[in-house]
Amino acid sequence: MTTPQHKIGSGFGYHSTAAEVAAGVDLTGKLALVTGGYSGIGLETTRVLAAAGARVVVPARRPANAAEALAGIDGVEVDELDLGDLDSVRAFADRFLATDRRIDVVIASAGVMAMPQTRVGPGWEAQFAINHLGHFALVNRLWPAVADGARVVMVSSRGHNFSGIRWDDPWFADGYDRWLAYGQAKTANVLFAVHLDALAEARVRAFALHPGRIRTALLRHVDTDDMRERGMVDAEGNIVGDWKTVGEGAATQVWAATSPQLAGMGGVYLEDCEIAEPARPDDPMHGVRDHATDPAQAARLWAMSAELTGENAFA
Repeated sequence: MTTPQHKIGSGFGYHSTAAEVAAGVDLTGKLALVTGGYSGIGLETTRVLAAAGARVVVPARRPANAAEALAGIDGVEVDELDLGDLDSVRAFADRFLATDRRIDVVIASAGVMAMPQTRVGPGWEAQFAINHLGHFALVNRLWPAVADGARVVMVSSRGHNFSGIRWDDPWFADGYDRWLAYGQAKTANVLFAVHLDALAEARVRAFALHPGRIRTALLRHVDTDDMRERGMVDAEGNIVGDWKTVGEGAATQVWAATSPQLAGMGGVYLEDCEIAEPARPDDPMHGVRDHATDPAQAARLWAMSAELTGENAFA
């Protein structure tokens, strides 16, 4: 059943923290996989899930860095994974499948934003390849291990407003714009959740979300001039507006992964620990745009992604 894209009155909000939304949740005996789970909001997500009793697998492009960042958190293991390299994705997934364990939560928290033009694999634009195609291949390859009742959580962004899927030129062969490329990738994250939820037929539920504006390493490609131009900082470089802490930024993905309030729901976009409303013409930067939730575009993107990656658990 399709879940309406409307608020449910969760009782949480913009400043709720990951620890607060997970209070009272017992994940003992559960296994979570968190990409990007050793930095920024991903690290906080790993910490909170582990504190709730989960075993947390953190795949990382730099395993030594991840192990150092996660030192002291019980119940966490690290393995190597480069989302921009499909051979690496398959190798990680196959190593995990060989352990014969079940996955109860997948949180796709890793990503890049507004990076200079970069090509990976067979010439793919890197933001679309890393943020979307790598996660698409990972989830599909791991699907035999995904448990009944599991949740798949895609960390998208309000940046999905910047661009829908550029069907005629997804690779920016005709001129690169790093913010449009980011927007396309974040739209793809939402569409992936929409179609996965439909395909899974309630055996597994999928969500996408905007975590909020948080100052983390995700901003490494965004300099002060760019932040000033986008109204993120003032002339002196001071933060403008109400930015979230890392704990607040991790809250919506932890809520999506664990909250009993979302039982029986899926295929929707979340923000501030709530199901988001559809974006209004007079306020397009809040809520979710139609181009990111359209079932027809979601199905089209799935078919395209399956062809590109060679992975499709539902073929």
